[in-house]
Amino acid sequence: MNKILVLAAVVALASCGGSQEKLVKIKTTFGDMTVLLYDEAPLHKSNFIKLAESGEYDSTVFHRVIQGFMIQGGNLSGDLNEVEDEEKKIDAEIVEGLFHKKGELAAARLGDDINPKKQSSGSQFYIVQGRIWSEQELTTNQVMLNQALGQLFQTPEYDTLKDSFIQLQAAGQFEQMFQLAMRQKPLLEQKFDIDLSVEIAPERLAAYTSVGGVPHLDGEYTIFGRVVEGLEVIDRIASVPTNVDDTPVKPITVQMEIVKMPKTEVTEKYGYTYPKK
Repeated sequence: MNKILVLAAVVALASCGGSQEKLVKIKTTFGDMTVLLYDEAPLHKSNFIKLAESGEYDSTVFHRVIQGFMIQGGNLSGDLNEVEDEEKKIDAEIVEGLFHKKGELAAARLGDDINPKKQSSGSQFYIVQGRIWSEQELTTNQVMLNQALGQLFQTPEYDTLKDSFIQLQAAGQFEQMFQLAMRQKPLLEQKFDIDLSVEIAPERLAAYTSVGGVPHLDGEYTIFGRVVEGLEVIDRIASVPTNVDDTPVKPITVQMEIVKMPKTEVTEKYGYTYPKK
């Protein structure tokens, strides 16, 4: 083949395939999940790919599973009480426009009290399950609502309502507690002359009222990818029996595999638009 034909072949290949993207397939006994990683969080993306490619994630487990919340994995040592080295942590890459709808992949981290910069764990991650929310819930300031309830309960006139909350809490009926609190919104606004309404972006509102998620985590943790295939596997894993510390009774092991795909195909197949550099 002469040089001209070789050059033509190279150009043809480039135009057909474009640059390659690395997706990660998370294999479990409950099925496989394919994860697309966001260019908006380059540090987290490269770190996750490195750990997946090296095999360090293989044979780890989903060590924390909470139905209606999330599934968490990536503990490389297996010791849940081990304190992670500071140099392994990753600086936060919390991006406006990325939020905790079902299927989002995010980095676990320590709390603000000892981690005010919101630095991420160097390996631990979680995948959002969450739940479907109503528009009323999403447009209510939950922090102010709870504070106003606390003030209300200091008045003997509302002891019966207070007792209802205590009974629900003792029974572990937290969803019923939440709904009871929401029903007090008009009362609290009138009694304390406050406005408990908040605005929410239309995109977030649409997602949380359709596919669901965990809105109170938005802006607090780094989101760096999403499950684009195998969304149903999240529900299967989230429904397994767990111990009191939210650890699955039977270990759910993980194997990871890199899947290469042209970026043009990623955009066409999964609707992800790469940010302009």
